[in-house]
Amino acid sequence: MRVFKGEVTALPPDKSISHRAALIASLSEGTTEITNFSAGFDNQSTLGVLQGAGITLRQEEIAGAYGRSVRRVVVESKGLWSFTPPAAPLMCNNSGSTMRMFAGILAAQPFKSELVGDSSLLKRPMKRVADPLRLMGAEVELSPAGTAPMMINGTKELKPLEYRLPVPSAQVKSLVAFAALHAEGETRIIEAVRSRDHTEVMLGLESFERDGERVIVVPGRKPLLAKPFYIPADPSAACFIVALGLLARGSEIMIRDVCLNPTRAAFLDILVDAGAGLTIENERVIGGERIGDILVHNTSDIEPLRISDPKLVAIVIDELPMLAVLSAFATGSFELHHAAELRTKESDRIDALVVNLRRLGFACEDYPDGFVVKGRNVTPSGTVVIESFDDHRIAMSFAIASRATGCALDITDINVVGVSFPNFFELLESLEA
Repeated sequence: MRVFKGEVTALPPDKSISHRAALIASLSEGTTEITNFSAGFDNQSTLGVLQGAGITLRQEEIAGAYGRSVRRVVVESKGLWSFTPPAAPLMCNNSGSTMRMFAGILAAQPFKSELVGDSSLLKRPMKRVADPLRLMGAEVELSPAGTAPMMINGTKELKPLEYRLPVPSAQVKSLVAFAALHAEGETRIIEAVRSRDHTEVMLGLESFERDGERVIVVPGRKPLLAKPFYIPADPSAACFIVALGLLARGSEIMIRDVCLNPTRAAFLDILVDAGAGLTIENERVIGGERIGDILVHNTSDIEPLRISDPKLVAIVIDELPMLAVLSAFATGSFELHHAAELRTKESDRIDALVVNLRRLGFACEDYPDGFVVKGRNVTPSGTVVIESFDDHRIAMSFAIASRATGCALDITDINVVGVSFPNFFELLESLEA
């Protein structure tokens, strides 16, 4: 069994906050400086579509903490209507976050635009994006299958509305909020199950509880003024390093400056409740976001993970692949319910996990909104081919299991990890003692 030790200071900056910082900067009057912006493919796609729609920005390397360089993005904007008609379709590549959230901004611009993506993104559902924008007065056309390419005929006369999210989705909540910033009047977004709240925090939006639901209030046509943003380390990336330490007995890893927003770091609570050796140190607040250091000290076994609370599923949706693989390898057991949203990510992640775990000898049963692992019938000999399904989180989850347990895995399209974690393998090698 391998052992991993060390201090991690080079986790990727948070994807979700990076997306939102760039989009908010494009709507803010003045010059916005975003420090520690993500170099991942998805976040670079967001910068690309902004430039394609007329926003002036630049990227530069500057000195950061712990003696390393970080990326700073400087965005120039005149406010809510600073965009110009794109000369060509706006390429979002594999980034659903880019397409969905930027659609809310384009819906308010008085011109036609088209959002396109790679073959994977063109399979992902976009009706949930189009529906609220149509209610607000924009014209949105999708493919017959309800997917991109997405044609948007925007208007400066968007109408405010009260919109209840049909499914928990931080992306849909954000696109409605971005559109509502341009509307004449107050929009209210209602969510029965809370999703990640970075957009509300970064825009300073008010919210309140009503009849067990959360109501977010978005004032329309209130100018946004440029302000600096600092991007903490991505907790979804930290989850992989935490799993590495927990799978390899005797490991001890310190992970610095991780975003601990309660709507993003709930996977830590799940693991602590299961007996994992995790502690939080140096906790503080920067820009409204909780940040701290995670110490992984593997001295005991964890209990099997069983995740069935819909509210919890909504806020650990990105960490579920790694949690599933961790629990399967560490305990031979895992159970998940109310996670149908996993089927609409970069891949059908329920199917991807079940297919690969079965190849590794685990007994699995899947159903529409989850699956269960019921032990391991056989441990394969030799190298097992793992299908990444062109999905970075599937590839990284099994790569962690391979490194920590020593099982021989041949993972297809492994370079897809660059979508969110470009230095993934370099970091793993630095931790191996």
